[in-house]
Amino acid sequence: MNFEENKPFHVYNRSNNIVFKTRDNYIYFLNKFRKYILPFADVIAWCLMPDHFHFIIVPKITAAGYVKEKHLPNTQVLSKQFGILLSSYTKAFNKQNNRKGSLFSHNTKAKILYEFIYGNKKEYISTCFKYIHNNPVKSNLVKRHQDWEFNSFNDYAGLRKGNLVNKSLASDLINFDDDDFFAWSFIEINDEDIKVIF
Repeated sequence: MNFEENKPFHVYNRSNNIVFKTRDNYIYFLNKFRKYILPFADVIAWCLMPDHFHFIIVPKITAAGYVKEKHLPNTQVLSKQFGILLSSYTKAFNKQNNRKGSLFSHNTKAKILYEFIYGNKKEYISTCFKYIHNNPVKSNLVKRHQDWEFNSFNDYAGLRKGNLVNKSLASDLINFDDDDFFAWSFIEINDEDIKVIF
């Protein structure tokens, strides 16, 4: 992962295993996320699924710096923090489930959510934001966005007062109207647009 400060990134990791078996697993992971990642990045959107996760984050200035440890050359602070998060969660999950070995894919991905095409900035943050919130519905885990507890949809929809996301920064980065959030969220995303967020 290569992060740049103050730029939006889609961070995701998929496992071949179920990584969240119980509600307590989801909550434990979020608590670890708060501890290891939140000091270094603002969160715009998030979703935890049974076998993977998605976050849109904006790294802070300290996150893009490099670790000052000889055994971790060219490793950014935020990359190291994600490694600690996943390792810490895996150890606890393995102990709880009497298992051994890795749980997540070895390579957590981080995709910057814009690019310049012929000098014009093309942004993908809105596509990623909708995709993340639609993930549980598309995967047939729930029928309605608001029925999935483990994502940020309900925070934006005004159905929960969560404090993980930076809604002020999100409104600066994404063009949506709070009053029309439901309608805006359900606008179909085409497959070509989805490809660019991965």
